[in-house]
Amino acid sequence: MKLHNTLTRKKEEFVPLEAGKVKLYVCGPTVYNLIHIGNARPMIVFDTVRRFFEYKGYEVNFVSNFTDVDDKIIKQAIAEGVSANEISSRYIEECKKDMAGLNVLPATTHPLATEEICGMVEMIQTLIDKGYAYDKSGTVYFRTRKFKEYGKLSHKNLDDLQSGGRTLQVTGEDEKEDSLDFVLWKPKKEGEPAWSSPWSDGRPGWHIECSVMSKKYLGDQIDIHAGGEDLIFPHHENEIAQSEAANGKEFAKYWMHNAFLNIDNRKMSKSEGNFFTVREVSEKYDLQVLRFFMLSAHYRSPLNFSAELMEAAKNGLDRILTAAENLKFLRNNAKSAELTAAEKAALAQTDQFVVAFEKAMEDDFNTADAITAIFELVKYANTTAGGDCSAAFLDELLQIFIKLTGILGIIVDKKEEILAEDIEILIEERQAARKAKNFARADEIRDELLARGIVLEDTREGVKWKKA
Repeated sequence: MKLHNTLTRKKEEFVPLEAGKVKLYVCGPTVYNLIHIGNARPMIVFDTVRRFFEYKGYEVNFVSNFTDVDDKIIKQAIAEGVSANEISSRYIEECKKDMAGLNVLPATTHPLATEEICGMVEMIQTLIDKGYAYDKSGTVYFRTRKFKEYGKLSHKNLDDLQSGGRTLQVTGEDEKEDSLDFVLWKPKKEGEPAWSSPWSDGRPGWHIECSVMSKKYLGDQIDIHAGGEDLIFPHHENEIAQSEAANGKEFAKYWMHNAFLNIDNRKMSKSEGNFFTVREVSEKYDLQVLRFFMLSAHYRSPLNFSAELMEAAKNGLDRILTAAENLKFLRNNAKSAELTAAEKAALAQTDQFVVAFEKAMEDDFNTADAITAIFELVKYANTTAGGDCSAAFLDELLQIFIKLTGILGIIVDKKEEILAEDIEILIEERQAARKAKNFARADEIRDELLARGIVLEDTREGVKWKKA
């Protein structure tokens, strides 16, 4: 399996630090509002990367944080007259709803920055003790020039940054030893949340958060660190400097970055009026369409979002879903059950589509070519499956669809939504069965509802139901 490493700017064979295991860290969103479709791209891309690693038999420890202390969160809290914690808690829950709609699996761990402050204070103290950081009036800065490899990820030169007038400061420009030094800890301002530290009551800089959360949940060294390409500099560059200076080891072996998402060939921005949240898109399209659209291009290619391209994605996804539904219909109405010799030979032909799919994914997670392999499978199924086929053959074909689309996080085997009135009818039937001491039927109804995502609760007031 090969992946493109931003650090070396080339494709490399993936060799894990520990055989059969993958330690993967992906920078998560800052939770001050509903997530936008730009946030959704890395979520979908690296969820798919994780799914393919798991398909290949790897045990994946996937960590993706929520930045729940930040200037934007504080600004939103002040505007609404509530606490920063209320803003971050609200939008973490909203983010999780959107992730579920996009069929993004929950991470192994979703750490919150505010719950890891002690670790951040410890790492900052380590950096001070090693001479990589210094305290000026309660603000702690990282000595950028002391870390000799600074710029190795973004391929930027410190002298060019200096001469270009580019600074990494957040506050206290005059107190820095060097204008390129960046903030690890900053004192609180009036009305801001704060934590105690040896230097001042305040809060951490953004960059130190990910270094600490990655170290706690994945260890000093990780296999892959990923995120959007806008994070390469300065965020990921600073993470490398902090982590490697503190831990004395290479931080991440591989760095993966997805390209930008544009709207109608323009950069997304609220001022341009072309800013879309995932929630807004969900009002027009099933979020599976958005996921399919995001995967229709290679993750390192810039992607343009437009109504026309979303319609094309919807039509493409419909072709796949229709083929799967057709297989289900034929299977459920098949006259024979057993595979014939001819059908075994026909199934052997499907290996080529699975091989093409895997080959695409093993070449730097080329989901565009993987989708092409699925479309070839659609063509084959549409021309091969018919009313005279056995249930076993049709089910085997369907399972190949489910397997390949499942790696991309596309659901082709959706459980049909059950109506509330149908649930009540089944509950009444179950009550009648229990009264008649037909407990087998009563249990059967309970299990049938559970399989469709409905949980029954027997209470003194009667039977209540809720969605699982």
